[in-house]
Amino acid sequence: MTLSNLHDTDTCRATGEILARIGDKWTVLVVEMLGDGPHRFSELRRMIGSISQKMLTTTLRGLERDGFVTRTVYPTIPPRVDYELTELGRELLVPVRALGEWARENRERIAKARDEFDLCCEQKQ
Repeated sequence: MTLSNLHDTDTCRATGEILARIGDKWTVLVVEMLGDGPHRFSELRRMIGSISQKMLTTTLRGLERDGFVTRTVYPTIPPRVDYELTELGRELLVPVRALGEWARENRERIAKARDEFDLCCEQKQ
């Protein structure tokens, strides 16, 4: 792909849609949790903690639609449903984990930069 193709309207739109999906905080957390293997809905909700049932359902459906997650229903009573990363989801896990690690390593530097910026802005007012 050439540099001029990167700025094509359709390419930008498609890239933006994908980045919106994978850049969502809930998506990042769900992908990280599923990186350890398949989990049931209730396990994911318990592990994440602050996510609502509706938001977890929406996130999982979006990930399934985009090919990052598979949903397997087992014919038990009550029905058991497992969610697992697909090959594409496991590929996504690599940059997600790298970004998470980068964020953890640079958290203090970012907090310091924010404090300095806020102080500067307060002094200008």
